[in-house]
Amino acid sequence: MLENQGKKLAEKDTKPGGTLKTLIELCRPFTMLAPAVGVMAGAFIAAEGGLPKTLTLVAALVGGLLNAASNAVNQITDLDIDRVNKPKRPIPSGRISVNTAAAIGAILYFICFVVAYFAVGWAFFLVILVGAAFSWAYSIPPVRTKNNPILANPTMAFPRGVLLIVAGYAAQLELTGKLDAFWTNPAAAAPWAAGAIMFLFLLGGASTKDFADIAGDKAYGARTIPVVLGIKRASRFMAPFFVIPFLLIPLAIYVFHFLIPATLPLLALALYGAFIAWLILRDPDSLALEGNHPSWKHMYVLMMLTQIGFAAAYFFGA
Repeated sequence: MLENQGKKLAEKDTKPGGTLKTLIELCRPFTMLAPAVGVMAGAFIAAEGGLPKTLTLVAALVGGLLNAASNAVNQITDLDIDRVNKPKRPIPSGRISVNTAAAIGAILYFICFVVAYFAVGWAFFLVILVGAAFSWAYSIPPVRTKNNPILANPTMAFPRGVLLIVAGYAAQLELTGKLDAFWTNPAAAAPWAAGAIMFLFLLGGASTKDFADIAGDKAYGARTIPVVLGIKRASRFMAPFFVIPFLLIPLAIYVFHFLIPATLPLLALALYGAFIAWLILRDPDSLALEGNHPSWKHMYVLMMLTQIGFAAAYFFGA
């Protein structure tokens, strides 16, 4: 019944838009920006007060394209779910076939791997390869961690929070011939510490996209946190992750000496996180309305502000 309703909505609103427009929609460009910014943040951390090498922009492009490839794969494996939750997307609406989407995903992954290895270097390539493996694990059976409420968010948070920054850090060191510093320089703890803060933030923040998808997820076995806990309990679970990670920054600076003092102003981002948590908690039921809740967009903005903040701190304060 839910699937039939989704098909009717898709048929009602399907328009034969241009091929390029459909391909862009499949890649979801808005979600490609944060990975690119994350890679550049890692490059700025490695540059320690200087400008990263120009080719790190290519590395950032790889980060964005990797996310686009992941989006294509996810929409293929989520086809039944999307017929219920997002019937206007390219595949369930019939504007693009599964085979075409699979070909696009494969081409994008191939481009990422080739460019990562030949334009940047083997270390960056390895990090990108691990990130791709996480994206496959999240979406593709039999692993498909999306169906596991414990593993789903970590599978998303680790590559997007930790690996992107580490990838940019490795790219800058590799392009400047200083890759040995990745293992020997105590400052190499910085991208991991920044990534850990991003990881903790995304452990909760990643669930903002799942509330509007409860109907389809529940029907087809995707045991997301909102499905398992329910709307109100899931909201309470998520809220602390928007604040606590930023409160750990002084600990990373003054106790463990992983980050430089110039990152301390990022503590203020906890206020923005508290605002997002308030949006979520003031009316939890609105999270499950059709379309993504405003907190999802705020989560993405906070994610990029954090990445930019780390880059700026190391550029001006290293």
